[in-house]
Amino acid sequence: MRLFTSPSFQNPCFSLFPLPNPRLLPRRPPRRLQISSRTPIRSMAARDDDRISKIASSIRVIPNFPKPGVMFQDITTLLLEPKLFRDTIDMFVERYKDKGVTVVAGIEARGFIFGPPIALDIGAKFVPMRKPKKLPGEVISEEYSLEYGTDKMEMHVGAVQPGDRVLVIDDLIATGGTLCAAIKLLERVEAEVVECACLIELPELKGRERLGDKPLFVLIEAA
Repeated sequence: MRLFTSPSFQNPCFSLFPLPNPRLLPRRPPRRLQISSRTPIRSMAARDDDRISKIASSIRVIPNFPKPGVMFQDITTLLLEPKLFRDTIDMFVERYKDKGVTVVAGIEARGFIFGPPIALDIGAKFVPMRKPKKLPGEVISEEYSLEYGTDKMEMHVGAVQPGDRVLVIDDLIATGGTLCAAIKLLERVEAEVVECACLIELPELKGRERLGDKPLFVLIEAA
């Protein structure tokens, strides 16, 4: 199997229509979290690696939060298990330690949980990608669509240099809007986005397709 690549089109990260906020979408209750069937066995730990099933079992699904009809993927229960949290970081480190990654870019807010320990373990710098007016000093920004209107993502000018090899990390991919904004922001400063990585994927929202030819690595798929 191989990493999913969508059909080629001019700008996979561009949408003519506002995209919904994935955490506010009504969704049918997932029966469980499972290993992603789209992740190639040769490029991650073996599919029968018992770490994955234990990590998935530790993630709590909260119904009707933050509004009725929403099934919220709560990773805070994973963080209460030091061994499983360590296993999660290790699985990402095992994938990226020999990829020549020079920057780990974490998306606010849960990307800040996984990004720094991964960056430390692979010897890369960590760069936070934040919402507007959260970073002091000079910033570069990228606008992206929400269900009602738009938002922006920002990072410090000079934090990422031309030629840097960047891993973009977040806890979850849904519609893919924030990951697309991160990719566009990094490419504007002439960095190379090696891969996007998330702990959880919500495949029914087809965020992977919006990434175009940018590879996506996930550990768990919400069924």
